[in-house]
Amino acid sequence: MKFLGNVLAVIVGLFAFTILSLLLLFGLVGMLASFSETEVTLEENTLLHLNLNGRTLVERTTEDDLELGAFSDPFGSESNAGLVNLKKAIAEAKTNEKIKGIYLETGLINAGQAGLLELREALIDFKTSGKFIVAYDEAFSEGGYFLASVADEIYLNPLGGIDFNGLSSETIFLKGFFDKAGIKPEVFRVGEFKSAVEPFILDKMSPENRLQTQYFLDDINAHAVELIATSRGLSKDSVMQINSKMLVRKPQDAVTYKLATALKYEDEVHALLREKLGLTEEDELPTINATDLGSLAKSKNITSDNRIAVILAEGEIVDGNVEGAISSEKFAEEIRKARKDENIKAIVLRVNSPGGSILASDVIWREMSEAKKAKPVMVSMGEVAASGGYYISAPADTIVAQPNTITGSIGIFGILFNVQELVNDKMGVTTDVVSTGELSDFMNVARPLTEVERTIIQSSVEDGYETFISRVAEGRGMHPDSVKKVASGRVWTGSQAKERGLVDVLGGLDTAIKLAAEKIKVGDDYRVVYFPEKKPWFEELMLSFSEEVQLRFLQHQLGQHYPLYKKLEHIKRYHGVQVRMPQDITIK
Repeated sequence: MKFLGNVLAVIVGLFAFTILSLLLLFGLVGMLASFSETEVTLEENTLLHLNLNGRTLVERTTEDDLELGAFSDPFGSESNAGLVNLKKAIAEAKTNEKIKGIYLETGLINAGQAGLLELREALIDFKTSGKFIVAYDEAFSEGGYFLASVADEIYLNPLGGIDFNGLSSETIFLKGFFDKAGIKPEVFRVGEFKSAVEPFILDKMSPENRLQTQYFLDDINAHAVELIATSRGLSKDSVMQINSKMLVRKPQDAVTYKLATALKYEDEVHALLREKLGLTEEDELPTINATDLGSLAKSKNITSDNRIAVILAEGEIVDGNVEGAISSEKFAEEIRKARKDENIKAIVLRVNSPGGSILASDVIWREMSEAKKAKPVMVSMGEVAASGGYYISAPADTIVAQPNTITGSIGIFGILFNVQELVNDKMGVTTDVVSTGELSDFMNVARPLTEVERTIIQSSVEDGYETFISRVAEGRGMHPDSVKKVASGRVWTGSQAKERGLVDVLGGLDTAIKLAAEKIKVGDDYRVVYFPEKKPWFEELMLSFSEEVQLRFLQHQLGQHYPLYKKLEHIKRYHGVQVRMPQDITIK
């Protein structure tokens, strides 16, 4: 009876929890609905407030995204800011007479160099209106300051700081871990710079990898320094000296070296903004956020039959249909759909990808090639469009990249992990096999590969490389030998790639869209539509809620070992021959 009572208690508890959860869910829906029904109004003499501090810059957020505070981010983690929506709001602010300027907070924004540059260019365009930009934060990261440097005035908290000491890229090497675990990687690759496998077989960078990493980091850093120098009215040499020697070590140093206008507290900056707007101390500072201002912006040519499809391809390239990645099935269908739609006159593929499966890349390449036969096809490279990301870009009529985009990496590799020592010696597990043919247990991970198997796999990798080279040569109108001179898995910046014929035009997504409009000769009579379509905001919220629960739990359980766990989880996706970046590049 006691057991039965316990079971009943559990059932009642679960029932009560379910009811309470549903009530909470309905309440949450009601609150969100009330927010969404609130009419957005714009007062005279208003500031566009771009608070990007601690936010992650992504290509796009759902159009229904509202600033809902805790409801949109129940765990208090970093929220996303959509580049498309931010640029739309900045463009509206430029022409809207009620917007007098921008109040910019970029401090610890989480974003890559190319995304920051595209947003920075939008802010520079805004300044042509004659309106002001004032930036403030308590502390600026390297990227945060790069974005804020475009402002007319930059204010720093008196006890804050600016992280302005150049860029670095760190790679995690797993060789020591594999040695201890009894795992032996079997590596097959083409190209001395195709170093994606190095973390598995080395304990530090190869000379070739160090060379290419230094080369593109120096180029990206020099470009940022030059733009900052121009914005601040300083010489490039002096800013490079400040940057390379980290001369800004105290808050006052930022003012001394003219990277900041002055040291002020937030309330003092608000007082300054009120003064610019002609307000009194008692007046509340009138601001509007990017989401609300974007919702007021009138969509251009919304009824136009001339549409340019922008297909956002972000993430790893994988086989099948996988959420959160560039899956071959899903994106081939998106490109096919745009090709067959008579109202879509041109296609722009926006690529943000380090690559992945060569099979998936080739499936998408095929659809890009077919689309090119039907209508103009442009590629806009974002943060990274390398290896498989370049593979799917190759068929385009025109490839557009930012000067600091990471691209190229035209190479290929395959990897297999021999776990015989791990399972036999360390775990005491043995296996035995009965086969009907010499290669029936081909690539059995419980034993070393035979020479025949190695020959077959290496031949497959080399064939894949030749296919990759031919795809690029065909798309770029180059001789295969010319492609090989800039291939071998080597990574380039957008500027370096343009010099080598891998990129046509330097610029952002807007540049690619304008080129597409020129190609179809419709003037300004066109409408931009984005694919894939975003999920409804509530579905996005529930999905992010579930992912956040799992993420926080793992981080709590694994602590300092969490980065290693992420790396090992990443390896699970290395199915078949891969066209990936030389390493997971994180620039700090």
